[in-house]
Order: sequence, then structure tokens, then C-alpha cells
Amino acid sequence: MPTSTNRATATPDDGTRQLLQWGSSMVGAGLFSAILLETVLGGFGPTGAHTNTGWFALIIALMSLPFGGLLLALGVAKWLRNRNLRRTE
Repeated sequence: MPTSTNRATATPDDGTRQLLQWGSSMVGAGLFSAILLETVLGGFGPTGAHTNTGWFALIIALMSLPFGGLLLALGVAKWLRNRNLRRTE
């Protein structure tokens, strides 16, 4: 009689790699736009960016950093889970 286990095994294409790639690229884009905003595009003050292009960079940074950080955190969590599953098999 075959036995079934409830343990989930990690498949080679479970999306972990894509989460890590997209999360790190989004965080990188957010950091790049924040650095550009501060160094090249005039910086920002209490009322926002000083130039129109600075506003665009600020919007990109404020969108990319939180969402990319969440994607990256989810990818790292899945990677750690998959590593743990491979150890216990």
C-alpha cells in the first residue's frame, strides 16, 4: 500500500527565481532613481522635488522601493523554505 505524505516538495520552476529577479531589479530601479533624484535632478525639499524630472524620479522611487522590497522578501522567504525542504527530504 503506497503511503502519501503531506510534505510539499519544491518544484524547479515554482517562481522563486522570478520573484528574486524582479524584486531585486525593482529595488535597484528605485534606489537608482532615488540616487538620481538627490544627485542630478535637484533633490527634494519639504514640498517635494524641485524639478519636473525630479518628481518623476520621486514617483518611481516611491513605487519601486516598497513593491520591489515586498517581492524580494517573498522571494527570499520562498528560497529559504525550498532550501529547508531539500534538507529534510
